[in-house]
Formats: sequence, structure tokens, C-alpha cells
Amino acid sequence: MTTSPSAPPTGNAPPLIYFVDGMDCASCVQKVEQMVDRLPGTADVKTSFTKQTLRLQLDEEQTSRSVLEKNLRSLGYTPSLLETVQSAQSKAAPDTHDHSDHGEEDRAGHVHEVLPAGMPWYQGKQGKLVISSGILLALAWGFGFIEPGLSVYGYVAATVLGVWPLAKQAYASARLGDPFSINMLVSLAAIGAVAIGQAAEGAVVVFFFAIGELLEGVAAGRARAGIQALAALAPKTALLVEGSQTREVPADSLRVGQTVQVRPGGRVPADGTITVGTSNLDDSPVTGESMPVSKTVGDSVFAGSINTDGVLSIQVDKEASDNTIARIIHLVEEAEGSKAATARFIDRFSRYYTPGVVLVSALVALVPPLFFGAEWYPWLYKGITLLLIGCPCALVLSVPAAITSGISAGTRRGLLIKGGAALETIGTVKTVAFDKTGTLTAGKPRVTDVLGVGLAESEVLRLAAAVEAGSSHPLAQAITKEAAGANLSVPTSQDAKAIAGKGVTAMVEGRSLFISSPKHAASTLNVNPDLLNRLTALEEEGKTAVVLHSADEILGVLAIRDEPREDAREAIARLKSMGVNTVMLTGDNARTGRAIAAGLGLEVQAELLPEDKLRLIAELKKHGGVAMVGDGINDAPALAQADVGIAMGGGTDVALETADAALLRERVGDVTDLVQLSRDTMTNIKWNIAFALGLKAIFLVTTLLGYTTLWMAILADTGATAIVTANALRLLGWKGGSVKKMASPSGLPATPGA
Repeated sequence: MTTSPSAPPTGNAPPLIYFVDGMDCASCVQKVEQMVDRLPGTADVKTSFTKQTLRLQLDEEQTSRSVLEKNLRSLGYTPSLLETVQSAQSKAAPDTHDHSDHGEEDRAGHVHEVLPAGMPWYQGKQGKLVISSGILLALAWGFGFIEPGLSVYGYVAATVLGVWPLAKQAYASARLGDPFSINMLVSLAAIGAVAIGQAAEGAVVVFFFAIGELLEGVAAGRARAGIQALAALAPKTALLVEGSQTREVPADSLRVGQTVQVRPGGRVPADGTITVGTSNLDDSPVTGESMPVSKTVGDSVFAGSINTDGVLSIQVDKEASDNTIARIIHLVEEAEGSKAATARFIDRFSRYYTPGVVLVSALVALVPPLFFGAEWYPWLYKGITLLLIGCPCALVLSVPAAITSGISAGTRRGLLIKGGAALETIGTVKTVAFDKTGTLTAGKPRVTDVLGVGLAESEVLRLAAAVEAGSSHPLAQAITKEAAGANLSVPTSQDAKAIAGKGVTAMVEGRSLFISSPKHAASTLNVNPDLLNRLTALEEEGKTAVVLHSADEILGVLAIRDEPREDAREAIARLKSMGVNTVMLTGDNARTGRAIAAGLGLEVQAELLPEDKLRLIAELKKHGGVAMVGDGINDAPALAQADVGIAMGGGTDVALETADAALLRERVGDVTDLVQLSRDTMTNIKWNIAFALGLKAIFLVTTLLGYTTLWMAILADTGATAIVTANALRLLGWKGGSVKKMASPSGLPATPGA
């Protein structure tokens, strides 16, 4: 996302949303953002190349829509105004537009394209350009053996064919404030080569550049394919249950509270909860979970999951616009707007680097002949060669290609990352702080002990369930579930409210009742020594004890145990082996916290209020980056305070919105995979940058010494672009865990985990 430095629009006008046909890669987005940023009266500019949309606030007293649209067309893109946010969600989907029926005039300046899924590269406009240029080159080369005098015309024709769209876009960019574009460098080099009698080299320059543009389009298409495929996961129709009958309805018409039936082999049409039936569900299309998961009454299901055997009745919990698939797509769109620090540095660097290349090339070409009487041809040749050597294609592509590939690879494995900035930061953290309930533990606690103080155990459970009714906290749900299992008649409660870090209170049967932590209860009431000993014993067993009491007396105690997730201990060990410290931050009592932490092998800070977590995270940040992993409402401030917030996918909406990343599979091991993916991506980027800059440095020296020819410069530039693109695309095959390292192309070290 880019925000215009211009004066913001006045008033409360709704934002404009455009579908921008052709804005289908990271470099396209960059061109559009830079152009829009220069227009007065623009603000809150957001772009998405996944859905090819541009969203902005526009003060039309400073810049009219027609000017904005004309500028987009000048860059080679075709804008279509979408009326509302709602229409944008349906109309902006890439597969709902026919990209082939726009006028040639509109698309003349756009030199690459991302093809629709399944379309071969040679059927696209860029593929046809590569084939046409290649045929002309081959004919010209052939005529060189038959009639050398005619071959030059073939080379010139191939140069004109390839350079025309580049020159048009270079002119448009210059007119809109960006005179030193990559297209301008390539156009100057190709035209200059023809001008000094090297038409063959000029033709090859634009031919290989066209191949590079084709590769960029293929790379962007592959990176986007997995995200676009998500939109097709949810079925278009659903079987709505009406009494004893079912009726087929559009899936996007389903409303919260309705019940749908999913038969064997069918896809779940909406996020929901199973009300009838047991079956194995294949969640792999959504979460990347490799094996079907057995689910039954009370379990949550994702839209797009495949029901493998039994018939299920599912209560709809979320509408189509808010289901898991829609949320994933939204997170990925947000990811595009958040650039890694390295990407921002490369953007700034290229703004000075490209003009510098033009200046150096001009000095090399002009100074020796003008001031020292040297021959023109050799120095013009060297200047043109330097233009090609200095072309920053490989450098500019190295970061966004790797970031997009890394985010896409993570998404396919249930690791949702909100942008390059988060992806880069995750791998640098020195400490990972975990919440306990629902994060390190499974979040499915059960009541293990009920103690009555002057009341029967069933009465304690009945009143406790009334106080906790309506709460979504795992401990509260354990109590209400236990009461339901005992067939107790739970009274209605009123004025229920939570006391952060201390407990809950509600009016039950005419009196105010509380469920508090033992520490809070002991601070307000007298607790006899025998009961204190019982509480201590329960907590040392790793159980969470809560006290049911009124304003003046204790009524009972309930003990609840939440088992650690199966992979938690191994994940903590893996993090430590990677040099990352781990700590558990919990509001639970110290004895229970120590019991759980000891079994997992990590440090613990217990009995924390939300503000205590903030304080501890601030202290940890003094020693390096901190990632916070949590799932609840009370974790949201800590997620925001940390350098990187990571939410368990089954957590609350607040936690998911606050976090920088989300784990759909709800595995602690996925935190380790996030760190590894970040490190692998940044290693990939560093090697790409080092390779691109190192190659340019070598050829700069050899060109000035007279050893480099135009042919070498062409191969070096296009070769470097192809290699860094291919290396970035390797991240799409990232598997995580302890997967063997892949062989690296062209001698580059392999990307770990890729």
C-alpha cells in the first residue's frame, strides 16, 4: 500500500475502486503507484495485482477521474471503475474479465501480461511478440549466409517490432514523471546499437528483453495461481435444510444460523459447526493439512473442505464474504501492500541507480571523443554496452519475485503472512512469546475436579455454568460443556461481564456470583488453609483452578486441564535449535504455568494481566525482535505490541485482524516453519541481489577495459534476470520442516528448506 504525499481529499466521499486490466505483477503495481502518487489530491492508495484493483481517495477538484484514467491508459493499462466495495469483490476477480477484448490502443504500452490459468504462453500477446521477433531474427540470420546485405533489414525490422512497445511505455513514463525507466534504458540501447551499425545486437537486445518480460509474466502467474485457485474452492451452490427437506441455493446467499447438508464427496459451502453427523474432512485445499481430519458434532469446518464419507448437517457461522477463503484472499491482498524493508531499499536505490547508469553511459560515450580526440565508434559502443550492463531488471525483480513466491508458498501450507515486511521480520526475531490456552495447549480443556464448599458438587457446577454462559473462552466452554453433559438445569444469568485477568461476574438467581482466579479470590475473601492446600495440589498437577464465590463467601472450586498440543514440545526444541528463545506468557497461576512449561521445555511468566504482557514484550524487545503467538481477545494488544504478531487460525477475529500472520492449521510447529520460510526467503533475496550486483560490477570493469561486447552484455543482462527469477520461483516449491535442500541453479547455494 502506498499513500500519496499530496493533500488528502476533502469531505467524506467514498473511495474510487478501479479494475486495472494489465496491472498483473509487482512491477506493474509499482508503476501505477508511482504515477498516482504524483497526482495532486490522491490519498489512501491501495493496489492489488492479485485482483488487479486500484483503490484510492481522489479530490476531483485537484485531479479529475478522466486525468487519472488517461494516465493509466498512457502506461498501457485499461481502467474500469467499480461502483462499490461490494461490486469490487465480485467484479474485480481476474477470472471474470475477458482481457482480450480491449482495444489495441489501450494496451499498446503494456509489454507483458499474466495469462489466464491454463492458457499456453505462446497464445498471449507477449508470447506472440517473442515468436514474431524470433522468426525475424532467424530469417535475418539465414539471409546473412545468402545475401548479407539483406540481413540487416531483417535485424532492423526485428528491432523496430520489439522496441516499439518499449519506447511507447518509456515515453508515457517520462511524460508522467519517470524518465529513467527500464524501458527507456533498453530502448536507448537498442536504437543506439542500430545507429552505430550493430543492428543484429539491437534486435537481440529487444528479443531477449521480450523473453525476460515473458518470464516475468509466467513467474507472476505461477505465484498468483494458488491464490486465484482459492476463490474456486467454495462450491457455487449449497443444500439448504428446510425442515425435513433440502433445497439447492446459491452458496453466497447463505446466512448465519441456517443449516446446510453436505453429502459424501461434496465441498463444505460455508464456515460452520457440525450439528449432525461424523465424517473425515479433507482440509488440504484450505489449510495444507495433508491427511483428512475426523470431525463430529460441535467441531468447526472450513468452506472449501471436502467431505470424504459421512453425511453432515452444518450450521452456518459465517457468510460467504467473511469465510476462511475470503479471509485468506483478503490477507494476501493486504500482503501485497506491505513491502519488506529490503524491497523499499531496492526501490529507493533504483531511483538513483538508473539515472546514474544513464549518466555514466553518456560520459563514457561522449567525454573521450569530445575532450581527448578519441574515435567515436569504440566509445559509443562502450556507452551502449554500459546501458545494457546497468539495466536494473534483475535487481528490481529479485525482491518482489521472491517475496511473492514466499507468501504464496506459505499460503498453500496454511501460513498466512500479511506482507513482505512481516515475512522479512519473522526470520529476524530473537524471542517467540506464546500465550498458553489455545496456543501451546489445544484449547479444548475439560473439567477434571469439582469441589463444593457448603454446596453439592452438582450445584457448584450448575451455578458456575450460569456465570460462564455465553462466554467464548475455552475454560468457560469447558464448564458449560461439563454441565450440559451432566444434564443440569442451568439458570439464566444477567449482567455478565469479564474482569480482565481476574475472572467473570454475573447475576444468577438474584445474587451476584463470581468466578475468579484463586489469587484474586484470596485477595477479597478469607480462604481456609485446607482449601488453599487443595488448590495448590491441583495447580501443581498442571490444572487451572477457578473459584466460585459470592461477594462474601466461597461456594466451590473447579479444576480444568488443557493438554499441550501434540507438536508443541518438538516445535519449541526446533526454535531453540534455530537460536530463538521461547517464553510462555499466561494469565494462569504460576504453579499451573510452571507445570505446563516444564513439560514443553520453555520459560514462563504467569499470572499476567494484558498490560503485564505488554510490559514484558517491551522488555524482551530490548534484546532483539519479538514475535507473539496468541489466539484470544486478550492477546490482541500483545500481538500488536510485538514486532510480529502471529494468530492461531481458530482464534478470535480480533486476534486475526491484529496479527501480522495467521496459522490455519493451528500447529505450534507452524511457528517454526514461519521463521524458516522467512529466513529461506531472505537468503534467496540476498543471493539474488549479490548475484545481480556482482555480475554488473564485473562487466562494468571489463567493458571499460574493452573486453566486453554487446553480445556479452545482452547475455549478462537477460541471463541475470532469468536466473534471479528462476531462483525466486524455487520458493514456490518450499515444503517446510526438514525437507532436503534442493540443488541451486547456476551454482548458487541452495535455499534451505526450499
